[in-house]
Amino acid sequence: MLRKTLLFTLLLALLTACAPQAAPTPSALTFTDGLGREISLNGPAQSVISLAPSNTEILFAIGAGSQVVGRDNLSDYPEAANAVTDIGSAFGALNTELIVSLEPDLVLAAEINTPEQVKALEDLGLTVYYLKNPVTLDEMYTNLEIVAQLTGHEDKAATLIESLSARVDAVTQKVAGLTEKPTVFYEIDGTDPSKPWTSGPGTFIDTLITMAGGVNIGGVLSDQFAQISAEEIVLQDPDFIVLGDSAFGVTVESIGQRAGWEELTAVKNNSIFPFDDNLASRPGPRLVDGLETLLAILHPDLVPVP
Repeated sequence: MLRKTLLFTLLLALLTACAPQAAPTPSALTFTDGLGREISLNGPAQSVISLAPSNTEILFAIGAGSQVVGRDNLSDYPEAANAVTDIGSAFGALNTELIVSLEPDLVLAAEINTPEQVKALEDLGLTVYYLKNPVTLDEMYTNLEIVAQLTGHEDKAATLIESLSARVDAVTQKVAGLTEKPTVFYEIDGTDPSKPWTSGPGTFIDTLITMAGGVNIGGVLSDQFAQISAEEIVLQDPDFIVLGDSAFGVTVESIGQRAGWEELTAVKNNSIFPFDDNLASRPGPRLVDGLETLLAILHPDLVPVP
């Protein structure tokens, strides 16, 4: 009898081991977004719609690019993002019918999206996470971690953050011993040369110029983005002029042709540089590219020749 019992137990164990096992149920994820709302997902989002260029860049950078099924019409980086379905402009009317038809697990919004837009999408039954803009590079790293948790790419994000941090540390070390820092005028929009738009204090443009060993002359302004008079620019006489509006047709040559600008130190020394404003205005991982580019402009002697 004992022998039969043992044989039955062994047979039952073998049958259990060979039986197909049920797939594990994904664990529910709960987050608090930038608007203070609780957002729940059944598991990492597998189909995501991005409503901002910075979000799109983050998603691709952390390895979630293949999960992006829709993106706003300004999301043009990386190149692969251009192949993703365009769902309209965050500054205009989003194509909500198209958004719903894409059946996203998650819609990733940013500060260029209004709370009203977020609510309208939620009213359609969509899960929307509002990613608040960072104001420091450390907060940008935190955003990378958040999006990685939302999409299931924590390991890739950790590796990326480690790499970005090392690059920032390298810049910090290079400028640590500087005794003199050049002054910089950063132009955002020179449509009206008599009072162009520039970046004031508390912006990433201001932060990156400072971290790259420069002094932003727009730092004297009271607003983050404001117009500065040509007279004030002449008075401050910047050592460098950085053209964040070069993509819109402003050229190095045109700066010296502006009334009164020909006597500026930057013009005399030909220290006028086109700059990809996306590297400073999109709060994503390419901010570090912007920092390194500004270092190369302001202190080329600190940058090794490739």
